[in-house]
Amino acid sequence: MRHADCLRELLRPLGVYDLTAPFNGGELEAQGETLDGVMAWLEEIQRESVLTAAEDWGLENVARLFTRRPVASHPRRLAEALAALLRIGGDSFTLSAINDTVSGCGIPAVVKELGRGRVAVSFPGVAGEPESFEELKRIIEDILPAHLGIEYLLWYLTWTELEGCFHSFREIEEPGFTWRTLETCVEYL
Repeated sequence: MRHADCLRELLRPLGVYDLTAPFNGGELEAQGETLDGVMAWLEEIQRESVLTAAEDWGLENVARLFTRRPVASHPRRLAEALAALLRIGGDSFTLSAINDTVSGCGIPAVVKELGRGRVAVSFPGVAGEPESFEELKRIIEDILPAHLGIEYLLWYLTWTELEGCFHSFREIEEPGFTWRTLETCVEYL
């Protein structure tokens, strides 16, 4: 409901005002429009000040607090990445805590221990090298403890998977795959 209508409803029971008169009605319309504008502005501020609801400038302002901005482009992914970065604390060196916060790079990532002082980072659901991989590496290396050796595991289509998905070269040639698109082709698996 518009604020002008709310003001009319509040004043109607008093019976003192002629709410249809040009001077009263015009004043109520002007005040109502101003209140409508203020309400829209307050709703935007409320939305953008909460990380889980922010969609625009609120996310960008939180992202500016960090040395590196997560590479996520979609607002929900960016909000999840920023929330993960905000969870980093002094006791974030366990494997589960690291896996919780490493998603702060902007895409899903998993860290596994390989042995003494070495970890492997993989990107589930992402075939090949993720977009902005160099920036992703810098963010992950900022998150992980400095004394760890980091190995990046990237997934590419193997010959066995290729033979299982395509029965002839014609099936590969018809969609017009390049070598790059074929080796990262996950839609057939």
